[in-house]
Amino acid sequence: MEKYILLTLVFLSSVVLNAQNDRWQLADNGAIEWNIDSRIPHYDHIEMSGQQLSVVLRYGVDAEGAFHVNRAMLFPMLRLHPVTRTQAHLKQRIELDIPKLVTVAEMTPQGEKVKKITFDGLLKVESTFDYISGRKTIKKGLELTRIHYPSATSMYYIEEYTFKNIGSANVTLRLPEVKMTYPVPAEKGLYSAYLVDVDISEKGWFELKPGDTFSFFAMFSGRKIDEAPFASINIEKERTARQSLVQQWWSNLILDTPDPVLNRMFAFAKLRGAESIYKTKGGFMHGPGGEAYYAAIWANDQAEYINPFFPFLGYDIGNESAINSFRHFARFMNPEYKPIPSSIISEGASTWHGAKDRGDGAMIAYGAARYALAKGSKTEGVELWPLIEWCLEYCKRKLTPNGVVASDSDELENRFPSGKANLCTSGLYYDALISAVYLGEALDKPAKQLDEYKKEARQLRKAIEDYFGYEVEGFHTYRYYDGNDILRSWICIPLTMGIYDRADGTIKALFSPRLWTDDGLLTQAGTETFWDRSTLYALRGVFAAGATEKGLEYLEKYSKRRLLGDHVPYAIEAWPEGSQRHLSAESGLYCRIYTEGLFGMRPTGLRSFDITPHMPAKWNYMNLKSIKAFEQSFDIDITRKGEKLEVVVKNSSGIIVKKQIKEGETIPVKFK
Repeated sequence: MEKYILLTLVFLSSVVLNAQNDRWQLADNGAIEWNIDSRIPHYDHIEMSGQQLSVVLRYGVDAEGAFHVNRAMLFPMLRLHPVTRTQAHLKQRIELDIPKLVTVAEMTPQGEKVKKITFDGLLKVESTFDYISGRKTIKKGLELTRIHYPSATSMYYIEEYTFKNIGSANVTLRLPEVKMTYPVPAEKGLYSAYLVDVDISEKGWFELKPGDTFSFFAMFSGRKIDEAPFASINIEKERTARQSLVQQWWSNLILDTPDPVLNRMFAFAKLRGAESIYKTKGGFMHGPGGEAYYAAIWANDQAEYINPFFPFLGYDIGNESAINSFRHFARFMNPEYKPIPSSIISEGASTWHGAKDRGDGAMIAYGAARYALAKGSKTEGVELWPLIEWCLEYCKRKLTPNGVVASDSDELENRFPSGKANLCTSGLYYDALISAVYLGEALDKPAKQLDEYKKEARQLRKAIEDYFGYEVEGFHTYRYYDGNDILRSWICIPLTMGIYDRADGTIKALFSPRLWTDDGLLTQAGTETFWDRSTLYALRGVFAAGATEKGLEYLEKYSKRRLLGDHVPYAIEAWPEGSQRHLSAESGLYCRIYTEGLFGMRPTGLRSFDITPHMPAKWNYMNLKSIKAFEQSFDIDITRKGEKLEVVVKNSSGIIVKKQIKEGETIPVKFK
């Protein structure tokens, strides 16, 4: 009994210690919250986006407990010269302490103490202030609530402020008229001169009795000089529009597992993945973000990472942005098979191809085929087929004498060596061939053509093993390119493409101290650089390969750090480059850990998929609710039944599949 008590105390101490190390906590209604304690100062940054702008808030609490915020506002469609520069969009940083503009009893409020910061798609800050009345300091006499969010559809960002008199005497607040303008001259603007306006909705003298509140808002907006300033807005409508979008994303493709941290991280990943879509003159364009990448598309971020995910979420604008991106890439097909540009920028008006061929053809073929299958639209499948065909032929023409695909670089664009042929490009081409066969069968394409794709896939799989299969640092895994003798994070790629020949050695290498860190995978062993994209691919691949317990251990660590640690609540781009920006497509990759890894969903037709679930031993259930792929709305419920898993797939018509299987067994699912 004493031994049991001791072990219990050790376990509870560990739980408490872990909880103390988390800066944020799960809150009600889907939010996370930071209850301010002694661990200050602390500062962080987060990106939020609407269809017409994005804002990066650098915010935090200083050593005295006061809130600080610096707003970086990005206006993707207010383009600057030159049109050939990806980052040529209007950007304005404003560090304005709005509460200090207010006077309370004729003096500036003092002694702010932030009590709590909450995030649920809107950033909410709750504080108290002292103020001086006569010669007396009224401690915590005022309460202030701030709410920060972008407009869902317009070119402005909003901050709401509500003061409440929580003292025992009347108090007078005075607010000045605030109208500020930052001009951009016509010679800088691509379309005209621009203006960035700052307006505060109220001005004057306001008396608050005990318990009374006073609210106003600040609006930060951008416009062309010949456009009228934004008139008064309905603040309730703006806030509700943002909240409604978040709820829309959270109400579809719902992850339901015994782990609340994973469920919540998945919900936030849907939010970040879906919000970063801009209504450009070239149509809806999903953008990575990060103060740099807007009104543009990439063959990796959009075509490869997030477009195959959008059909599962069922967000119409997400799907529209996906098909639109492929239409833009299709503009550059050519009979000479010159490479398609890596990126189409400036609302579709220009291109970027600075790292030459990064394997973009393989990225596009992979993403377009998987998107078309999951979307389930025969019309879109027919439209995308010529692009997929062209990209597959392009890759075939790039095969080396060793049978793998040559490319000038990879998605890291020469930040790290990738040789003349890298594992990523060949892996993507392999999966694209398989998906093209499934899509071609659904579109009644010639059997001879599809048989050729099957043959090419078999030959490529063998070439991948022969050329890239290697002993690297003692692990039976892959070299990333010819001459590579240092472990690289992208050795995970074959696992995500259904190639498990070296799964055991690869998984051991990925989770070895040479590659794994508290922040996920190092790009290359022996460096300090990490990019979340390879960590997210690796976790997906580890689950797909059936290493469920190992995958869960590291998924839990990663998710807790990203959701509840010091930089929250999303997957990030990289470190040290970009200081861990919240690029959007990485959040799509996070969701695919579950759809393709844990649940093992693999589209096999416009109305069909295979499911190979991998449920952790300590879970009794895992569900995906309101999946929107294959032009259906359906649920997948998986329950442990002794040594087997019961898999139920159902839609509004009833149960489609109900079967008990062994761990790792595959079930084909077909809708009518």
